[in-house]
Amino acid sequence: MSPSKTTARIAGLLYLSVILTGFFTLIHVPSQLEIPGDAVATVGNIEAAKPLFGSAIAAGVVCHAAFLVLPLVLYRLLGGVNRDVAALMVAFALVSVPISLHNLAHKLDVLTLLGGAGHLQAFTAAQLRNEVMLALEAYHNGALISEVFWGLWLLPFGYLVFKSGFIPKVLGVLLMLGCFGYLVNITGRVLVPGYADSAMASIVSVPSGLGEIGTCLWLLIAGVRERKGTASRAASHG
Repeated sequence: MSPSKTTARIAGLLYLSVILTGFFTLIHVPSQLEIPGDAVATVGNIEAAKPLFGSAIAAGVVCHAAFLVLPLVLYRLLGGVNRDVAALMVAFALVSVPISLHNLAHKLDVLTLLGGAGHLQAFTAAQLRNEVMLALEAYHNGALISEVFWGLWLLPFGYLVFKSGFIPKVLGVLLMLGCFGYLVNITGRVLVPGYADSAMASIVSVPSGLGEIGTCLWLLIAGVRERKGTASRAASHG
């Protein structure tokens, strides 16, 4: 296996771990436990499934740790295409990691509030539920900030994929469109009431999903297409 294929497979494995753990912590567990607008049901669900809630926190740590390494491996793979653009890709991705890890503290706050510590006995059940919902809302707000950079890194990443010559161009196009999809979604959630439940929110998320999953599988299964002269052409654009 050539070094480029080895690097591609490592990137694919890291990307797969980000996608799987990210889906678990950001989508699956919240869909099972959180009932929008219903504090009693949400808190009851979390109390009944604390191990599941805690596993989502652990998965989040794994997800963000893998996302810390992924762009560095991708830089090694794609840096020869354009080093300035590759550096921008790494910068956008890495900025999100400390934000995302710090944001997980809000979920730890939820476990603390529901942990039954003596100093919490002064709170009524209703007050504790309100505090839990505030912590969850703070987490979702923090995730929205992270999503700005989850979107921005896709633009230089998609450009590098498109220009690489050894990864399908369509994946690069999808990744770049995914950047704008993220930004549209973030803007809509901030400025448009009820946007998160609209059809538009689902539609504009499609390119990023297809692009990221497709690129992950391509790197993991196909590696990279070796072409004569690719390395020299890439180096000339560095």
